[in-house]
Amino acid sequence: MDLRLNSERRLPAPPEDDPNLVGWYADGPTPGEPGTAVAVGHLDTDTDRAVFWGLSELKPGRLVEVRRADGRVAVYTVDAIKNYEKEHFPDREVYGSRGRPELRLITCGGTFDRKKGYTGNLVVFAHLTKIREPRTSAR
Repeated sequence: MDLRLNSERRLPAPPEDDPNLVGWYADGPTPGEPGTAVAVGHLDTDTDRAVFWGLSELKPGRLVEVRRADGRVAVYTVDAIKNYEKEHFPDREVYGSRGRPELRLITCGGTFDRKKGYTGNLVVFAHLTKIREPRTSAR
């Protein structure tokens, strides 16, 4: 789903009623385009794991594939996984362009407080490795 900055100029998570929904920063580049494409998803819910549950298990060098609306697949290589406290979130480092197509996957991180939620965010940093064309069906 498309996401836009809220009134506090923060990128919100997708609605909690669909824990497997990933949101894309709609005002930024799409996966595979120059710049930094940003995807946000939930880590978990009150009752179960959500779409980005396994992000903390990624290691540098792993591949992340993103199916684009045009049927092509943007393939990214993970560079780093970092945790940030929300009050010290480095917007420029996370969202800024590095002069090449990159991807950021963002979910909750830090410690969990029942009243306030998670104290931080986990961010996966990755760069574009290739674009795969859609598979054509054999006749």
